[in-house]
Amino acid sequence: MTAIRTWLSEDPLDVTQVIAEASSIEAGGIGIFIGTVRASASVESNSIKSVVRLDYEAHPTLAIEKLQAAAEAAAAKFELIKIAAVHRTGRCELGEPTVAIACAAAHRGEALDAARFLIDEIKATVPIWKSEVYGDGSAWVGATP
Repeated sequence: MTAIRTWLSEDPLDVTQVIAEASSIEAGGIGIFIGTVRASASVESNSIKSVVRLDYEAHPTLAIEKLQAAAEAAAAKFELIKIAAVHRTGRCELGEPTVAIACAAAHRGEALDAARFLIDEIKATVPIWKSEVYGDGSAWVGATP
């Protein structure tokens, strides 16, 4: 059985904590994905403006349920030992991590494939809304799923 820990955080993410949560002496590899705030707008917003920060909101109960379900789907699809996944809420500055995923498996291939699968599942299913705030004060709001 895969050990899974998922959570949301209003505080800046500690990437080393996420890796530690997924670490195991049974793992031959840990697949990691770290999403960060970039200065250019997302493809979805179709904007040429520069981003100065992101603001995230999540459904208070459904978001964590869906995050857990996404991790369970990754565990079912890949032979994983441990999974740790956290998504930020609140205000996120340029360069700051907004999502961190670590998937531990006996072999690197499964670990890396699982990390990619899990971030795609999170983006597709977890009710988290992102607001891109631009230098001129305007904003664009979109949903993760």
